Amino acid sequence: MDELVETLEAIEDPAWMVFGVIIGVVTLILSFRTRVVQLRHLPNMFRAITDSAQKDASGRARSLSAFQAFTVTASARVGTGNIAGVSGAIAMGGAGAVFWMWTMALFTAAASFIESTLAQLYKTRRFDTFKGGPAYYIERGLGARWAGVAFAVIFIFCFALSFTSLQANTIVDTVTGAAETAGMEDTGTLTWVLAGLLVLMAGVIVIGGLRQVARVAQNVVPIMATLYLILGIVVVVLNIDQLPGAIASILGEAFNIQAAAGGAFGAMIAAGIQRGMLSNEAGMGSVPNVAATADVSHPTKQGLVQTLGVYFDTWLICTITAFIILVTFPDPVEADASVGAELTQGALEETLGVFGAVALAVIIFLVAFTSILGNYSYGEANVLFFSRSETVRKIFAVVLTGVVFIGATIEVDLAWAIAGLAMIVIALFNLIVISLMAPQALKLLRHYEQQRAQGLDPVFLDEDLPELENIECWGREDVQDFLDARQRN
Repeated sequence: MDELVETLEAIEDPAWMVFGVIIGVVTLILSFRTRVVQLRHLPNMFRAITDSAQKDASGRARSLSAFQAFTVTASARVGTGNIAGVSGAIAMGGAGAVFWMWTMALFTAAASFIESTLAQLYKTRRFDTFKGGPAYYIERGLGARWAGVAFAVIFIFCFALSFTSLQANTIVDTVTGAAETAGMEDTGTLTWVLAGLLVLMAGVIVIGGLRQVARVAQNVVPIMATLYLILGIVVVVLNIDQLPGAIASILGEAFNIQAAAGGAFGAMIAAGIQRGMLSNEAGMGSVPNVAATADVSHPTKQGLVQTLGVYFDTWLICTITAFIILVTFPDPVEADASVGAELTQGALEETLGVFGAVALAVIIFLVAFTSILGNYSYGEANVLFFSRSETVRKIFAVVLTGVVFIGATIEVDLAWAIAGLAMIVIALFNLIVISLMAPQALKLLRHYEQQRAQGLDPVFLDEDLPELENIECWGREDVQDFLDARQRN
């Protein structure tokens, strides 16, 4: 097992150096082409997230609302990447890696806008929700079903399943660590109990499908984010004298000349990019699978909502983790933690004692478990790209619960190594696609901005941009409720 981990890591490290350059160039170009939409439209992001879904004749929402889609994607984003991922970035690259996580979030937010806008444009309807994502916009926008099939296959096996394994692994790793801190000597039985519990909880929810996942996410995500924010504030306040030093180390080490000369500079940037991207998922092609399910009046709106999700994840949740660690361990390298959540857990234990370790275990259980649900939602969209059969969907749900069990019982280093390589493959595929399809998203952005300039709540009709082909869900009858609401206002 150790040899396999070493082999994967030997491949992964240079691959991330190359990928860091690629994603930097691509997202800079997209930021320029959108005229930095990720900053210009920040107020409109908050407006768009409040949009309600249309209702059918029975009074039931036709699909997920903008906020529900946001919480489902947040449930996947706010997971191990925010706690174990930030911990690992700091352990590998020092405090300066946090700066590069912040920077990466700013520029990759443009990629998040493009991919989620495209997902909305080319979405399709299935039963009581919309479906869409990269496989769909590749087929409909590029006219290349073979490429859509290839993306869906890679995504299901490399992202939906390997990342689900990682979330389950981190839950067990953290809970058993808290148990050891509380005095439990043998945690072997606890590991198997947790694995069984995770399978049962996940199975009950995912068998019910996307709406069931959305109901759980919209209730749990705000609670867990608030709990973690409060925990972080308490730790910072108790170590307030260390806060200036923590900020100085983040900014100072980000451009450390000695590190650059010694070859550590590239490793620091790579750590920040890798763990940041694992956290906010911008440009990876994962978020669009749920962004497409929102029932909104204009595709651009969901692009803006999911751009806000990048900031929520990295600039808020990841920053909390960074401060928890750095105000407690000014020199985190000397803390001698591994790449998992141990550094965060150690920081909380140092400040709050056993309570801190137990509190983090509870929070990680919540964030990682909701990430499992979010990953199911991503995978579901790609499974349904092949077949709309409800039986096929349920088979996938069962398979995912099996992966949860496996992930809960393997070594954490192996889980991270698999996830890191999977991320590169799927992200490169998606970045190439959205670069080719950016003109469609830019047309929608201009259409949105023209209506905003007139003081209107933007509504998109396929007849407004007839040059955009293979659009299914944007006819006048599809958005009639939105048109009526705008007329009333």
